[in-house]
Amino acid sequence: MNFSDLPKRYSKERLFKKDLQANPIEQLQKWLKEAEEAQIDQFNAMALATATSEGKPSCRTVLLKQLDERGLVFYTNYKSRKSQEINSNPYAMVTIFWSDLMRQICVEGSVEKISEDESAAYFSKRPRGSQIGAWASEQDMVISSFEVLEDSIREIENNYRDREIPLPPFWGGYRLIPIRFEFWHGGKNRLHDRFQYILDDSQWKIERQAP
Repeated sequence: MNFSDLPKRYSKERLFKKDLQANPIEQLQKWLKEAEEAQIDQFNAMALATATSEGKPSCRTVLLKQLDERGLVFYTNYKSRKSQEINSNPYAMVTIFWSDLMRQICVEGSVEKISEDESAAYFSKRPRGSQIGAWASEQDMVISSFEVLEDSIREIENNYRDREIPLPPFWGGYRLIPIRFEFWHGGKNRLHDRFQYILDDSQWKIERQAP
């Protein structure tokens, strides 16, 4: 398959430094709000790249669930591949891309577990089916059939029938603590607008990058 001749559609709008918030968290919040208003499906989906201590990478899509001055929070099984890699190499990068808006955001930094109380508060608000799924699925483990998962779900349903489902001890959140952001806006003739925020002595420095 050859994709070299696919049509390319870029925005006529430009992105200038004066348009950016001084704080990259506020800039990300602004773009997320605009993506939501544009009705971008799963606008909080982000590709999460992690690596082993030897540098072997892996990547998958997770959902951004919380965002504040402390960083970006996502949730997962603490026995999953991503968690094992974070445990051995606590650095990661996420990428959010919206083709309809021709915008991309990359964020990199260190990763740490959030508190159990924070995870429990979020878990309590999840749909019951999702709570059961978190207990039933040993994420990334090989299973012989889907029926194995269904049996596990039935067992969890019976165990917690007519009861609140507690936070699994092997499930919770991670926070990506940013040290660098990149905001990309597609431009005509591939002359894209790119700006990076670099944390320098506790201050964010904004720089334009060549496309």
